[in-house]
Amino acid sequence: MPNIENVTPGADFLKSLGFPTVEVHETFQHFDFTTPGRRVLLIGPMGSGKTEYAARVWRDAEVARGKGEAVASVTSTGERDRRNVFFIRTLIDGSRFTDYPDDALAYRSGYVRCGSNIAKVRDSFDFEAVLKDNPTVGTFIIDEASFFDERLAYVARNYAVQEGCMFVFPTLVLNFRREFFNSTARLMLDIATDVIPLTAYCEEKGCLNDAFYTYRYYSVNGKECPALYFDPLIIVGGDRMKEGGLEPNYAARCDRHHYLPGKEYTFFTLKPLGLDAGKGDTKGLMEELSALKGHKEKSKLYQSLRQRFGDDKDGEIYMNSIHSDMIAEKALAYLFSEQNLISEVLLRSMVKELELDTAYLEKTLAENRRPVSFQEQYLF
Repeated sequence: MPNIENVTPGADFLKSLGFPTVEVHETFQHFDFTTPGRRVLLIGPMGSGKTEYAARVWRDAEVARGKGEAVASVTSTGERDRRNVFFIRTLIDGSRFTDYPDDALAYRSGYVRCGSNIAKVRDSFDFEAVLKDNPTVGTFIIDEASFFDERLAYVARNYAVQEGCMFVFPTLVLNFRREFFNSTARLMLDIATDVIPLTAYCEEKGCLNDAFYTYRYYSVNGKECPALYFDPLIIVGGDRMKEGGLEPNYAARCDRHHYLPGKEYTFFTLKPLGLDAGKGDTKGLMEELSALKGHKEKSKLYQSLRQRFGDDKDGEIYMNSIHSDMIAEKALAYLFSEQNLISEVLLRSMVKELELDTAYLEKTLAENRRPVSFQEQYLF
Protein backbone atom coordinates (compact mmCIF):
# COMPACT_ATOMS: atom_id res chain seq x y z
CA MET A 1 0.00 0.00 0.00
CA PRO A 2 1.50 3.41 -0.97
CA ASN A 3 2.56 5.69 1.84
CA ILE A 4 0.94 8.96 2.75
CA GLU A 5 3.43 11.49 1.40
CA ASN A 6 1.92 14.77 2.61
CA VAL A 7 4.34 16.29 5.12
CA THR A 8 1.84 17.94 7.47
CA PRO A 9 0.97 17.34 11.13
CA GLY A 10 -2.38 15.98 9.98
CA ALA A 11 -0.75 13.54 7.58
CA ASP A 12 1.60 12.22 10.26
CA PHE A 13 -1.28 11.75 12.69
CA LEU A 14 -3.48 9.89 10.21
CA LYS A 15 -0.56 7.78 9.07
CA SER A 16 0.09 6.73 12.68
CA LEU A 17 -3.50 5.50 12.88
CA GLY A 18 -3.04 3.27 9.85
CA PHE A 19 -5.22 5.24 7.42
CA PRO A 20 -5.06 4.18 3.77
CA THR A 21 -3.61 6.49 1.12
CA VAL A 22 -5.56 9.73 1.16
CA GLU A 23 -5.03 13.30 0.10
CA VAL A 24 -4.25 15.05 3.37
CA HIS A 25 -4.60 18.81 3.44
CA GLU A 26 -3.16 21.30 5.87
CA THR A 27 -4.64 21.00 9.34
CA PHE A 28 -7.30 23.63 10.01
CA GLN A 29 -5.70 25.00 13.14
CA HIS A 30 -6.84 27.38 15.83
CA PHE A 31 -5.44 30.84 15.41
CA ASP A 32 -1.96 31.52 16.79
CA PHE A 33 -1.90 34.32 19.37
CA THR A 34 1.60 33.51 20.59
CA THR A 35 3.67 34.96 17.74
CA PRO A 36 4.12 38.74 18.09
CA GLY A 37 4.12 41.16 15.21
CA ARG A 38 2.22 39.17 12.60
CA ARG A 39 0.47 41.00 9.75
CA VAL A 40 -2.03 38.49 8.36
CA LEU A 41 -3.54 39.30 5.00
CA LEU A 42 -6.80 37.49 4.15
CA ILE A 43 -7.38 37.83 0.42
CA GLY A 44 -10.00 36.58 -1.99
CA PRO A 45 -13.04 37.76 -3.97
CA MET A 46 -16.23 39.03 -2.41
CA GLY A 47 -18.07 36.15 -0.80
CA SER A 48 -14.97 34.04 -0.18
CA GLY A 49 -15.29 34.23 3.60
CA LYS A 50 -12.63 36.79 4.52
CA THR A 51 -14.69 38.49 7.22
CA GLU A 52 -16.05 35.13 8.38
CA TYR A 53 -12.45 34.00 8.89
CA ALA A 54 -11.87 37.16 10.92
CA ALA A 55 -14.91 36.25 13.04
CA ARG A 56 -13.28 32.88 13.67
CA VAL A 57 -10.19 34.70 14.94
CA TRP A 58 -12.48 36.60 17.33
CA ARG A 59 -14.07 33.36 18.59
CA ASP A 60 -10.68 31.68 19.02
CA ALA A 61 -9.55 34.69 21.06
CA GLU A 62 -12.51 34.20 23.40
CA VAL A 63 -11.46 30.59 23.98
CA ALA A 64 -7.83 31.61 24.53
CA ARG A 65 -8.84 34.33 27.00
CA GLY A 66 -10.67 31.70 29.00
CA LYS A 67 -7.32 30.18 29.91
CA GLY A 68 -6.59 33.27 31.97
CA GLU A 69 -3.14 34.24 33.21
CA ALA A 70 -1.80 30.73 32.68
CA VAL A 71 -0.95 31.57 29.06
CA ALA A 72 -0.63 35.37 29.27
CA SER A 73 3.16 35.24 29.18
CA VAL A 74 3.14 33.70 25.69
CA THR A 75 0.30 35.82 24.23
CA SER A 76 1.50 39.21 25.48
CA THR A 77 4.13 41.78 24.66
CA GLY A 78 4.25 44.31 27.49
CA GLU A 79 0.68 45.44 28.21
CA ARG A 80 -0.66 44.21 24.89
CA ASP A 81 -2.28 40.78 25.02
CA ARG A 82 -3.01 39.37 21.57
CA ARG A 83 -6.05 37.55 22.98
CA ASN A 84 -7.65 40.98 23.31
CA VAL A 85 -9.13 41.72 19.87
CA PHE A 86 -10.46 44.99 18.42
CA PHE A 87 -12.44 45.27 15.18
CA ILE A 88 -12.08 48.30 12.88
CA ARG A 89 -14.19 49.18 9.86
CA THR A 90 -13.98 52.12 7.47
CA LEU A 91 -16.62 54.85 7.71
CA ILE A 92 -17.33 54.75 3.98
CA ASP A 93 -18.47 51.13 4.31
CA GLY A 94 -21.41 52.08 6.53
CA SER A 95 -24.13 50.92 4.14
CA ARG A 96 -23.17 47.26 4.46
CA PHE A 97 -24.87 44.96 7.00
CA THR A 98 -27.38 47.58 8.11
CA ASP A 99 -29.65 44.86 9.52
CA TYR A 100 -27.08 43.88 12.17
CA PRO A 101 -26.36 45.45 15.59
CA ASP A 102 -24.01 48.44 15.63
CA ASP A 103 -21.34 46.44 17.48
CA ALA A 104 -21.43 43.48 15.08
CA LEU A 105 -18.51 41.99 13.21
CA ALA A 106 -20.87 40.91 10.47
CA TYR A 107 -20.40 38.58 7.54
CA ARG A 108 -22.82 37.12 5.02
CA SER A 109 -24.08 34.24 7.15
CA GLY A 110 -23.89 35.67 10.66
CA TYR A 111 -22.02 37.89 13.08
CA VAL A 112 -20.24 38.14 16.39
CA ARG A 113 -20.76 41.05 18.77
CA CYS A 114 -17.72 43.10 19.69
CA GLY A 115 -19.16 45.22 22.50
CA SER A 116 -16.96 48.27 23.01
CA ASN A 117 -14.08 46.76 21.01
CA ILE A 118 -15.23 48.12 17.67
CA ALA A 119 -14.75 51.41 15.83
CA LYS A 120 -15.50 52.98 12.47
CA VAL A 121 -12.65 55.20 11.36
CA ARG A 122 -12.06 57.60 8.50
CA ASP A 123 -8.34 57.22 7.77
CA SER A 124 -4.97 56.04 9.06
CA PHE A 125 -4.82 58.88 11.59
CA ASP A 126 -8.10 57.74 13.18
CA PHE A 127 -6.74 54.19 13.03
CA GLU A 128 -3.58 55.23 14.87
CA ALA A 129 -5.68 56.97 17.52
CA VAL A 130 -7.55 53.71 18.16
CA LEU A 131 -4.22 51.90 18.64
CA LYS A 132 -3.08 54.49 21.16
CA ASP A 133 -6.40 54.54 23.02
CA ASN A 134 -6.39 50.76 23.54
CA PRO A 135 -2.99 49.95 25.06
CA THR A 136 -3.97 46.46 26.27
CA VAL A 137 -5.33 45.26 22.92
CA GLY A 138 -2.88 43.05 21.05
CA THR A 139 -4.83 42.03 17.94
CA PHE A 140 -6.60 44.39 15.55
CA ILE A 141 -8.84 43.22 12.71
CA ILE A 142 -9.10 45.90 10.02
CA ASP A 143 -11.89 45.13 7.56
CA GLU A 144 -11.36 46.21 3.93
CA ALA A 145 -8.00 47.81 4.65
CA SER A 146 -7.61 48.70 0.97
CA PHE A 147 -10.27 51.39 1.44
CA PHE A 148 -7.85 53.33 3.66
CA ASP A 149 -4.93 55.58 2.73
CA GLU A 150 -1.47 54.08 2.19
CA ARG A 151 -0.12 55.28 5.53
CA LEU A 152 -2.18 52.64 7.33
CA ALA A 153 0.15 49.87 6.16
CA TYR A 154 3.19 51.42 7.83
CA VAL A 155 1.34 52.44 10.98
CA ALA A 156 0.42 48.76 11.37
CA ARG A 157 3.95 47.58 10.63
CA ASN A 158 5.47 49.96 13.18
CA TYR A 159 3.09 48.90 15.96
CA ALA A 160 3.70 45.25 15.06
CA VAL A 161 7.48 45.61 15.29
CA GLN A 162 7.64 47.98 18.27
CA GLU A 163 4.78 46.70 20.45
CA GLY A 164 4.15 43.15 19.25
CA CYS A 165 0.66 43.90 17.97
CA MET A 166 -0.91 41.48 15.51
CA PHE A 167 -3.01 42.73 12.61
CA VAL A 168 -5.53 40.77 10.57
CA PHE A 169 -6.58 42.32 7.26
CA PRO A 170 -9.60 40.75 5.53
CA THR A 171 -9.47 42.77 2.33
CA LEU A 172 -9.67 42.82 -1.43
CA VAL A 173 -6.28 43.23 -3.08
CA LEU A 174 -7.71 42.97 -6.60
CA ASN A 175 -10.50 45.22 -7.84
CA PHE A 176 -13.26 44.33 -10.28
CA ARG A 177 -10.75 45.05 -13.08
CA ARG A 178 -8.52 42.19 -11.82
CA GLU A 179 -5.81 44.72 -11.02
CA PHE A 180 -4.31 45.73 -7.69
CA PHE A 181 -7.09 47.56 -5.89
CA ASN A 182 -4.87 50.57 -5.23
CA SER A 183 -1.48 51.54 -3.80
CA THR A 184 -2.67 50.64 -0.30
CA ALA A 185 -3.29 47.06 -1.45
CA ARG A 186 0.25 46.90 -2.85
CA LEU A 187 1.70 48.15 0.41
CA MET A 188 -0.34 45.63 2.39
CA LEU A 189 1.47 42.89 0.49
CA ASP A 190 4.79 44.62 1.21
CA ILE A 191 4.30 44.57 4.97
CA ALA A 192 2.45 41.23 5.32
CA THR A 193 4.07 38.34 7.19
CA ASP A 194 1.28 35.87 6.30
CA VAL A 195 -1.02 35.72 3.30
CA ILE A 196 -4.05 33.44 3.41
CA PRO A 197 -5.82 33.22 0.03
CA LEU A 198 -9.49 32.24 0.06
CA THR A 199 -11.72 31.30 -2.86
CA ALA A 200 -15.42 30.89 -3.50
CA TYR A 201 -17.44 28.90 -5.95
CA CYS A 202 -17.88 30.77 -9.21
CA GLU A 203 -21.35 32.29 -9.00
CA GLU A 204 -22.10 31.75 -12.67
CA LYS A 205 -25.01 29.32 -12.85
CA GLY A 206 -23.75 25.83 -13.62
CA CYS A 207 -20.09 26.52 -12.79
CA LEU A 208 -18.29 25.00 -9.79
CA ASN A 209 -14.80 26.29 -10.54
CA ASP A 210 -12.83 28.20 -7.91
CA ALA A 211 -13.41 31.93 -8.14
CA PHE A 212 -10.45 34.21 -7.50
CA TYR A 213 -11.96 37.42 -8.86
CA THR A 214 -14.66 39.88 -7.87
CA TYR A 215 -17.02 40.60 -10.74
CA ARG A 216 -19.11 43.78 -10.94
CA TYR A 217 -22.28 43.90 -12.98
CA TYR A 218 -25.61 45.70 -13.28
CA SER A 219 -28.98 44.01 -13.59
CA VAL A 220 -31.09 45.87 -16.17
CA ASN A 221 -34.45 44.47 -17.25
CA GLY A 222 -33.33 40.99 -16.30
CA LYS A 223 -30.07 41.27 -18.26
CA GLU A 224 -26.60 40.82 -16.82
CA CYS A 225 -24.66 43.95 -17.77
CA PRO A 226 -20.94 43.75 -16.96
CA ALA A 227 -19.35 46.90 -15.57
CA LEU A 228 -17.17 48.71 -18.08
CA TYR A 229 -13.45 48.91 -17.38
CA PHE A 230 -13.67 52.64 -16.53
CA ASP A 231 -16.50 52.17 -14.03
CA PRO A 232 -15.59 54.02 -10.80
CA LEU A 233 -13.03 52.14 -8.77
CA ILE A 234 -15.02 52.53 -5.55
CA ILE A 235 -18.80 52.40 -5.40
CA VAL A 236 -20.12 52.17 -1.88
CA GLY A 237 -23.26 50.09 -1.45
CA GLY A 238 -24.91 47.35 0.57
CA ASP A 239 -24.85 43.61 0.00
CA ARG A 240 -28.43 43.34 -1.18
CA MET A 241 -29.24 42.50 -4.79
CA LYS A 242 -29.94 45.65 -6.81
CA GLU A 243 -31.94 46.17 -9.98
CA GLY A 244 -31.27 48.92 -12.51
CA GLY A 245 -28.31 50.46 -14.25
CA LEU A 246 -27.16 52.76 -11.46
CA GLU A 247 -26.10 50.54 -8.53
CA PRO A 248 -23.91 47.52 -9.24
CA ASN A 249 -23.96 43.98 -7.91
CA TYR A 250 -20.94 41.85 -7.14
CA ALA A 251 -20.21 38.17 -7.56
CA ALA A 252 -17.27 35.83 -7.22
CA ARG A 253 -16.27 34.59 -10.67
CA CYS A 254 -13.69 32.30 -12.21
CA ASP A 255 -11.48 33.40 -15.08
CA ARG A 256 -13.88 32.02 -17.68
CA HIS A 257 -16.92 33.92 -16.41
CA HIS A 258 -15.34 37.21 -15.39
CA TYR A 259 -16.42 39.68 -18.09
CA LEU A 260 -14.61 43.01 -18.41
CA PRO A 261 -15.64 45.01 -21.50
CA GLY A 262 -14.21 48.37 -22.46
CA LYS A 263 -10.55 47.89 -21.56
CA GLU A 264 -9.26 48.37 -25.11
CA TYR A 265 -11.57 51.34 -25.58
CA THR A 266 -10.26 52.95 -22.38
CA PHE A 267 -6.65 52.89 -23.54
CA PHE A 268 -7.13 53.24 -27.29
CA THR A 269 -9.85 55.90 -27.27
CA LEU A 270 -10.93 57.38 -23.93
CA LYS A 271 -7.47 58.18 -22.55
CA PRO A 272 -6.19 59.70 -25.82
CA LEU A 273 -9.31 61.90 -25.94
CA GLY A 274 -8.62 62.91 -22.35
CA LEU A 275 -5.01 63.74 -23.19
CA ASP A 276 -6.13 65.95 -26.07
CA ALA A 277 -8.70 67.68 -23.86
CA GLY A 278 -6.10 68.35 -21.20
CA LYS A 279 -3.99 70.08 -23.86
CA GLY A 280 -6.88 72.26 -24.94
CA ASP A 281 -8.48 70.26 -27.76
CA THR A 282 -11.78 69.26 -26.16
CA LYS A 283 -13.83 68.62 -29.30
CA GLY A 284 -13.27 64.85 -29.53
CA LEU A 285 -13.96 64.18 -25.85
CA MET A 286 -17.04 66.40 -25.84
CA GLU A 287 -18.47 64.58 -28.86
CA GLU A 288 -17.84 61.19 -27.29
CA LEU A 289 -19.32 62.17 -23.92
CA SER A 290 -22.36 63.63 -25.67
CA ALA A 291 -22.87 60.34 -27.54
CA LEU A 292 -22.43 58.32 -24.35
CA LYS A 293 -25.06 60.46 -22.67
CA GLY A 294 -27.78 60.47 -25.31
CA HIS A 295 -26.88 58.29 -28.31
CA LYS A 296 -24.81 55.35 -27.11
CA GLU A 297 -25.07 53.46 -30.40
CA LYS A 298 -23.24 56.36 -32.10
CA SER A 299 -20.37 56.37 -29.60
CA LYS A 300 -16.87 55.09 -30.19
CA LEU A 301 -17.45 52.86 -27.17
CA TYR A 302 -20.32 51.05 -28.88
CA GLN A 303 -18.25 50.65 -32.06
CA SER A 304 -15.32 49.28 -30.06
CA LEU A 305 -17.49 46.75 -28.23
CA ARG A 306 -19.15 45.64 -31.45
CA GLN A 307 -15.81 45.17 -33.17
CA ARG A 308 -14.19 43.40 -30.20
CA PHE A 309 -17.03 41.15 -29.05
CA GLY A 310 -19.52 41.00 -31.92
CA ASP A 311 -18.48 37.46 -32.89
CA ASP A 312 -17.65 36.26 -29.38
CA LYS A 313 -19.80 33.43 -28.01
CA ASP A 314 -20.47 35.65 -25.00
CA GLY A 315 -20.85 38.71 -27.20
CA GLU A 316 -24.39 39.47 -26.01
CA ILE A 317 -23.25 39.69 -22.39
CA TYR A 318 -20.39 42.00 -23.31
CA MET A 319 -22.68 44.22 -25.40
CA ASN A 320 -25.13 44.44 -22.48
CA SER A 321 -22.56 46.63 -20.71
CA ILE A 322 -23.82 49.59 -22.74
CA HIS A 323 -27.13 49.46 -20.79
CA SER A 324 -25.73 50.68 -17.47
CA ASP A 325 -26.47 54.26 -16.46
CA MET A 326 -24.24 57.34 -16.19
CA ILE A 327 -21.65 56.12 -18.69
CA ALA A 328 -20.65 59.65 -19.71
CA GLU A 329 -20.31 60.64 -16.04
CA LYS A 330 -18.22 57.55 -15.34
CA ALA A 331 -15.91 58.22 -18.28
CA LEU A 332 -15.33 61.82 -17.19
CA ALA A 333 -14.83 60.82 -13.54
CA TYR A 334 -12.24 58.23 -14.62
CA LEU A 335 -10.25 60.80 -16.58
CA PHE A 336 -10.37 63.26 -13.68
CA SER A 337 -10.08 61.16 -10.51
CA GLU A 338 -7.90 58.25 -11.67
CA GLN A 339 -5.92 59.52 -14.63
CA ASN A 340 -5.56 63.21 -13.71
CA LEU A 341 -5.83 64.10 -17.39
CA ILE A 342 -8.30 66.95 -17.04
CA SER A 343 -8.37 69.80 -14.56
CA GLU A 344 -11.16 70.61 -12.15
CA VAL A 345 -11.92 73.76 -14.15
CA LEU A 346 -12.33 71.70 -17.32
CA LEU A 347 -14.36 69.11 -15.45
CA ARG A 348 -16.80 71.75 -14.25
CA SER A 349 -17.06 73.26 -17.72
CA MET A 350 -17.84 69.94 -19.39
CA VAL A 351 -20.33 68.92 -16.74
CA LYS A 352 -22.20 72.19 -17.18
CA GLU A 353 -22.15 72.21 -20.98
CA LEU A 354 -23.26 68.55 -21.27
CA GLU A 355 -25.74 68.87 -18.38
CA LEU A 356 -24.33 65.79 -16.67
CA ASP A 357 -25.68 64.47 -13.38
CA THR A 358 -23.91 66.51 -10.69
CA ALA A 359 -25.36 64.58 -7.74
CA TYR A 360 -23.99 61.32 -9.11
CA LEU A 361 -20.61 62.89 -9.85
CA GLU A 362 -20.32 64.46 -6.40
CA LYS A 363 -21.02 61.12 -4.72
CA THR A 364 -18.68 59.18 -7.00
CA LEU A 365 -15.78 61.62 -6.77
CA ALA A 366 -16.11 61.85 -2.98
CA GLU A 367 -16.02 58.05 -2.64
CA ASN A 368 -12.94 57.99 -4.85
CA ARG A 369 -11.20 60.72 -2.82
CA ARG A 370 -11.38 63.53 -5.38
CA PRO A 371 -14.32 65.49 -3.95
CA VAL A 372 -15.80 68.31 -6.03
CA SER A 373 -18.85 70.40 -5.19
CA PHE A 374 -20.57 71.49 -8.36
CA GLN A 375 -22.79 73.96 -6.53
CA GLU A 376 -19.84 76.33 -6.32
CA GLN A 377 -19.76 76.94 -10.06
CA TYR A 378 -23.02 78.89 -9.85
CA LEU A 379 -21.58 81.38 -7.36
CA PHE A 380 -19.40 83.09 -9.92
